[in-house]
Amino acid sequence: MPFSDTYKQFDEGRKELRPYGTTCELWLPKIMRRADRHNEIELNFLPEGTMTYLVNGRKVQIPNQRLAVFWALTPHQIIHFEKEAPYYVCTIPFVQFLDWGLPGRFVDILLKGEIVVSERIAEGTLDQLLFEHWIRDFREGNREAVEVSMQEIRGRIGRLALSAKQIPRKEEQPRLPQGANLVEKMVLYIADNYTDPIKTADIGKAVGLHPDYANSLFKKTFGITLSDYLVEQRLFHAQRRLSLSGDTVTNIAFESGFNSISRFNAAFSKHCGCSPREYRKKYSIL
Repeated sequence: MPFSDTYKQFDEGRKELRPYGTTCELWLPKIMRRADRHNEIELNFLPEGTMTYLVNGRKVQIPNQRLAVFWALTPHQIIHFEKEAPYYVCTIPFVQFLDWGLPGRFVDILLKGEIVVSERIAEGTLDQLLFEHWIRDFREGNREAVEVSMQEIRGRIGRLALSAKQIPRKEEQPRLPQGANLVEKMVLYIADNYTDPIKTADIGKAVGLHPDYANSLFKKTFGITLSDYLVEQRLFHAQRRLSLSGDTVTNIAFESGFNSISRFNAAFSKHCGCSPREYRKKYSIL
C-alpha cells in the first residue's frame, strides 16, 4: 500500500458541513463518536476488511474490493470496522458532480441517502490501480495529471451509474444483531426512533440498562450524552429536509422529533450557528 506515512483519519473537532473539496487520499478507519456531513460525493474503496456505517438511519456494511459511492451530506458515521487497514477516499464537490450530467436514476438514488456499490468484485483490482494513480496525481499536484484523474473518476462513476445498485436492505440488517455491544444498540435504537418523543429512559430500557448507566456508558464511548446525541440526530434530519424540500420550517421541526418550534429554533441556532431559514437559504439545492 503506497504513501504509508500520510494516512488520514476523521477529525472529531472538524466543523459541521466544512467541505473537504476535491480530494483523493488514503484513510485509516476510526470509530466515529459523531456523524460527519459535507456536501460532496464520496467514493470509498477498501482493499481489505469491511467497514460499517450508520448512514441515513441504517446500518450499512461496505464490502472490500467493491467501489462504494454516496452523497456525504447524509449523516454518515463509522460504527465498526473489521480490520485496521488503509482504504481509499475521494471527494467530489456536489455542484461539480451535478455538472457531469450522470443518469438521473443514479443521481436520485444518491439523493435519497443510499450507498451505491459496484456489482462485480472482479473490478476491484482495476479500481485499486485507478485509486493509486489518482492519489499519486493529486499528491504531485501536476495540473494536467489531476485533470486526467478527474476525467477518469467521472468515467468510473459513469460506468457505475450504468448498473447503479444500492446495497440491498438485507445486507444492512439485522438492526440489533446478536452480540452487538450495548452502545451500538443504543445508536441503532436512536436511529430508528429519533423522530418520536423518546427520552434517555426509553433508550436505556430498550437495551436493558438503567438510564443513568446507559448515559454514562454512551458518554464514555462517544464523548457526548444520550440526550445531546438525540438532539443532534434530530437536527441532522432537519438540515437534510431544509436542503432538499420546500416544506415549512414548522413542519420540519415537528417531523424531526421536536415538540415545540421554540426548542427547535434554539437547538438549531446553538448547533448550526444560524437560524433554520438562514441555513435553508445557504444550503438548499432546490
